[in-house]
Amino acid sequence: MKLSVVIPAYNEEESIPETLKSLYETLSFHAIDHEICVVNDNSKDRTEAVLQELQQEIPTLVYFTNKGPNGFGYAVRYGLERFSGDCVAVMMADMSDDPNDLVKFYQKMLAENVDAVFGSRFAKGGKVIDYPPLKLYINRVANLIIRLLTGIKYNDTTNAFKLYKRETIEGIKPFLSPHFNLTVELPLKAFVRGYTFAIVPNSWTNRKYGESKLKIKEMGSRYFFILLYCMIEKSFSRGDYMKKNHKK
Repeated sequence: MKLSVVIPAYNEEESIPETLKSLYETLSFHAIDHEICVVNDNSKDRTEAVLQELQQEIPTLVYFTNKGPNGFGYAVRYGLERFSGDCVAVMMADMSDDPNDLVKFYQKMLAENVDAVFGSRFAKGGKVIDYPPLKLYINRVANLIIRLLTGIKYNDTTNAFKLYKRETIEGIKPFLSPHFNLTVELPLKAFVRGYTFAIVPNSWTNRKYGESKLKIKEMGSRYFFILLYCMIEKSFSRGDYMKKNHKK
């Protein structure tokens, strides 16, 4: 089963070399057939030039430049329309996600034949390193609200680091979120539409270089919108969007 990894990148010239080299070395060590798909989100620094240089070292690296509209969600969606694998993971460009965790996700999907694998930084065995206290507090409150309102038995929905089968990605389209709320839209739609998932603990490490692109003040209403959308679909769609072999 070929694995694709979609990585959105905006002004990540400092982080991207270490991220991609580590990812390639880890997947190659485990003999996992893969491609690394970086979406350069119209960066203003040398991100594209660095990607061109890295292609000489990393044979499985492909990159696309998203000319616009731009934003985290748009960049991920750009990659999700262009990957070639049988399954696809979304990872960050800033080295916050561990490639060894991705190997665990992939092996879990193969072993249990689930439609998706969700990482949890807050399950037993998961961990966070240098997580900003305010963001951590908001994260836990937001995830609690999501669990209470949707009934999903998962405590890290806002975690972007997840793995989906190609059929799952096709089944949860169309995508609505242009920003970081896409991280909530993808798993909640998979849950609401009856796709199976497993949860694997993962680690998260704060970035070494640059600044986080997530702006908390801008995201509250956007997260709420997509949460409300998924709740409405769950309650009123009469299963019209459910996975075929999960119809009630």
